[in-house]
Order: sequence, then structure tokens, then C-alpha cells
Amino acid sequence: MSDRKAATVFLASAMALSVAYGVAAARNDWFPNPQVSLALDTVRDLGANWRNDLELEPTRHLVPARNAGRDEAERYRVERPEAVEPGYVLIAGLSEQQETSAFEVGLYDGAGRMLHRWPVDYRRLDPDGPKPLHVMLHGMEVFDDGSLAVTFDAGRAIARLDACGNATWVKRGNYHHSISSDGEGGLWVWRDEAIERLDAATGEVTKTLDLRRDILPANGGQDGVFSVRATIDGNGEGLAYPSDPFHANDVEPLRPEMAAAFPMFEAGDLLISLRELNLVAVIDPESGALRWWQHGPWLKQHDPDFQPDGTITVYDNHTGSGASHILRIDPATRAVSTVYAGTEATPFYSWQRGKHQMLPDGNVLVTEAEQGRVFEAAPDGGLVWERDMGWDANRNMIVTEARYVPAEFYPDGPPSCMDLVPGI
Repeated sequence: MSDRKAATVFLASAMALSVAYGVAAARNDWFPNPQVSLALDTVRDLGANWRNDLELEPTRHLVPARNAGRDEAERYRVERPEAVEPGYVLIAGLSEQQETSAFEVGLYDGAGRMLHRWPVDYRRLDPDGPKPLHVMLHGMEVFDDGSLAVTFDAGRAIARLDACGNATWVKRGNYHHSISSDGEGGLWVWRDEAIERLDAATGEVTKTLDLRRDILPANGGQDGVFSVRATIDGNGEGLAYPSDPFHANDVEPLRPEMAAAFPMFEAGDLLISLRELNLVAVIDPESGALRWWQHGPWLKQHDPDFQPDGTITVYDNHTGSGASHILRIDPATRAVSTVYAGTEATPFYSWQRGKHQMLPDGNVLVTEAEQGRVFEAAPDGGLVWERDMGWDANRNMIVTEARYVPAEFYPDGPPSCMDLVPGI
């Protein structure tokens, strides 16, 4: 064979092998496929959100409006006025007044009117931290003195804000997702992979329970429940965990006034949610030992809540299905039922995030985060009211939590702040 033919055959073989390796790399996620995919995703993300990253428009916080074209007057729609739960609804998310603050919490009455707004200015809470539009207001706890506690996804702070949005205290750290009050002066929240209890008045940490250090080894070892995503490491002497193997997104204490409804638990026990394990569990707050747990049927869930009837309700995102649900489970019998599911006429789906709240009259308040929508539904599944958190005619603002409080919650009436009057 001539040198020229040999070179041609070599090049053809090399090209064939390169193509074959490329196909195999794509199928099996071999090098350099992950690196190339990451680079392409980064380029697409920057192309879609460069205006957000330059703080020109909050595109990372906007989603297509399912009910596109509604004007401002149509975004709050009441279907059953006689069924509206009396009281107020607080809604946390992006601020329409970006010149004042990136985020806000609005207080609405039963007629849908905004009575008060708390500006949530992340820049003031963490001056050396990420740009405000690079984080997201997520957790919210409500106090009857008109103050709030807030956390941020991708942020570095938890804070308590007065009625004017001024911080009474700020605690630095990767506090994320939900905040729950124990009714005894404490706030329970996740910081990285640890549960912390903070003094609600000062922000001082009064208790820490670390997932890997305290909970996994508790009760002789609970890895079989918590380490289902781990793999055997190369030498067989331990476990290797993927990135974000748990994704903790909620912790809620069992309050004393509700404990009698849960004879298998004790007051103070902690209800937790680990999204990546499809796991809802109740643990001892002192030892971390499991009292009860279940993987599924919920998928990528959020916001499990103790209920006065001895059941636990769960926001079942059911990511990838196109349909989310609110489920109810009896921890004693493990019987699962559906509290609410959308319909063809009124779909319900949030592939991530989301909150729900069972109301005194049996209605359910639902935060459809990734649709930028909040609604109240009756026990028969009928829509009572809905609110689209519109940014413009075609886009809604992601909303991370809606919270109902009764009319008598604020003893002196709805909060007010003279600094905010012009902005209402």
C-alpha cells in the first residue's frame, strides 16, 4: 500500500472512530459530553437572561402567563364570592417596583385589594453578597406585630423585617426554602444540610441538627432511608454521593396544640421534606431518629404540613407530568387521598417550588409558583378565586408563597408604614 493510501485509510479510520466515540459519549455521558453540554447550557442561559444579570429586567423571575392577555383588572378573578375565606392573604415574590426593591410581600383583603406591602431589599440585608436578581425570595413567616421573617434561594441571609421592610436582625448563612414558627418563640429552617432553630426575636441559633452528622447515623444508622441515591465508591469502603443528593426544602415542628391528633409522634417532632429522595419524614428533634417516613407517591414534593385531623398534606409537584396535586396521607394507615387536582379548564402544575395551606373552612390556598399564580379552591375542587401575578400582558412573576391569616390576626389592624404610603 502506498503512503498516500495508508494516510487516507488512517484518516478515514480515525474519523470513523471519532464518530463512534462521539455517539457513545453522547449516549453514556462520557468526556467531553458533560463539559460540552454544560458550556452549551451556559451560553443559552446567558443569552436568555443577560438582561437579568445586568439588572435591566428580572427575566430569571418571570414565566409565561398561562392566561396571557389579561389586563390588570382581570388578573384577580372571583368565581365564588360566598366561599372566600374571610381574612387576609400575603403573597411573596418579585416586586413590580424594582426601583424600590427586587422583592416584596403584599397583603391583600378578601376583595383582592392590596392593603400593605413590605419591600424586601436583599442588597441591604447582604451588601457584599450576590446581586438581588441572582437570588430569589422564598421562605416567609408572618408575625402579628406586622413583621416578617424571610429567606432566599441562592442567597446568604435570613432576616426579620418590620412593617416598613427594615431589618430588625440579619443572620448570614445559606438559609433556604421554608421557615416555620414553633409558636414558642422559635423559627425552624434549613441552613445548607442542617436544620437550625433560631430565636425569632434575636436571630440567635439555639439548636442545630445536621443531616449527615446527626440524622443519618442516629438510631444505629438510618442510611437505608436517606442514602438511596448514593453509590458504592471505587474501593468498596464507603458511599459516594452525587451533587445535591437530598435537596432539603422544608422543616415544620409539631405544635403542642396539635400533638394529640398524632399519637405516634410527640410535640416538637420535626416534619421534613427531602425533594431528591421523594421523602417525607418525621424525626426526633433531639436525636434525629426517625419516627415515621415514606418515599412517594409524591414526586419532587414540597411543603408537607401537619393537619389538625391527624393527617399530613403534601404539595406533590410531580415534575415532568404536567399535573401537580395536593395529597393527604394518614401516617398511621398510610392511606393517601387527593385534596386537590387541576382540571382541563383550570390546570394546576408547578414543576418546582410551591406551597399550600389548608384553611379553616376546608378550602385550600395554593401557590402555583412556576405559573405565577395563587388560587383558593373549595373542597369539591371548584375554583373560589385566582390571582395572576402579572408582570406584563404575556408574563407572570414567579410567586414563592401565599399565606392566609384570619381577620383578627393583626390586633391593631393591618400593618402600615408611613414610608410606604406613596408606593401603595
